Amino acid sequence: MSVLRPLANVIVTLILIFLALPIAVVCTVSFSSATYLSFPPPAFGLRWYRAYFGNADWLDATWLSVWVAVAVVMLSTSLGTLAAIGIARLPRAIRVLATGLILSPLVVPVIVVAIGVYYAFARYGLVGSPVAIVLAHTCLAVPFVVTSVSASLAGIDPKLEQAAMSLGATPAGTFWQVTLPLVRPGVLVGMLFAFITSFDETVVALFLSGSDAVTLPRRMWDELRFQIDPTIAAVSTLIVLITTLILASVHLIWHRATNIRQ
Repeated sequence: MSVLRPLANVIVTLILIFLALPIAVVCTVSFSSATYLSFPPPAFGLRWYRAYFGNADWLDATWLSVWVAVAVVMLSTSLGTLAAIGIARLPRAIRVLATGLILSPLVVPVIVVAIGVYYAFARYGLVGSPVAIVLAHTCLAVPFVVTSVSASLAGIDPKLEQAAMSLGATPAGTFWQVTLPLVRPGVLVGMLFAFITSFDETVVALFLSGSDAVTLPRRMWDELRFQIDPTIAAVSTLIVLITTLILASVHLIWHRATNIRQ
């Protein structure tokens, strides 16, 4: 037993290094002073960060991605929260079926979802519109909200809602004053995951963005195809930083919620 534990620690450490090494390389290249992607860099500087913040095309794509992600957060949080609460009140057999249908975007390959929404939106002339990207990303983000809110609902005593309604509270009042405050950590976690899902999504954006609604991941894809320079590494580093901060926020929110319940 004393031998297995150090061996397990070594294996886990090697796996973590293997997973983190590409990210470390990209982050290092983003500070390169070279005019092309090279590792190790000949010198270090902020040249490519200045190129990113000084390029209107990059900034337009970034702001569009932020706008789309915020809209997706609002839609998916509203729909996912209501769906999770509704599913929790269904009979078990129907609840399993409904949960499977809502979580299906997590199981179906993204390319299949992208083809489906492309044909559906092309019929109505929505391809190339930010609205199409918002609707498609909402379909991908709702399962994360449903999952996190359902996890919060699982730790709530249903008698609390029953007690509120027996004291004269309406169903709407019970939701706003009892249920929603109790599931707020799950809602916040779902919001953060919804933002990441939309902000980092590439495949659906490739099908729906056209030439007018170019998101940041789509812009990065185009740069990789036609013009490779370390600006992509700088943008990638910023995305990794944003994602890390959001995931840290998720962990902090969930940790605080767990401590409060205990």
